[in-house]
Amino acid sequence: MQGNAYYVSTMSLIIYTKKGCPWCNDVLDFLHEKKVVFEEREVRENKTFFDEMVAKSGQTKAPTLDLDGVILADTDKDAVETFLKEHAMVR
Repeated sequence: MQGNAYYVSTMSLIIYTKKGCPWCNDVLDFLHEKKVVFEEREVRENKTFFDEMVAKSGQTKAPTLDLDGVILADTDKDAVETFLKEHAMVR
């Protein structure tokens, strides 16, 4: 994305979302605001992603984050911010 500065990390972040989920939208907005690089996997329309999220987290709720195998399940923006600060992904 030209013109934008992004915080570069060697860690890989996946966020599992559900279309229409307000908590998911809040987390996505936060990640964009903080310019965190991530991969979004929408689980309502993709059974493979849904099954993957359940296998990793043991539950079916979103948003769920996977940061290099460290899972934060059924979360919200404030918890995501704390989680990413603890892992030096945001300042």
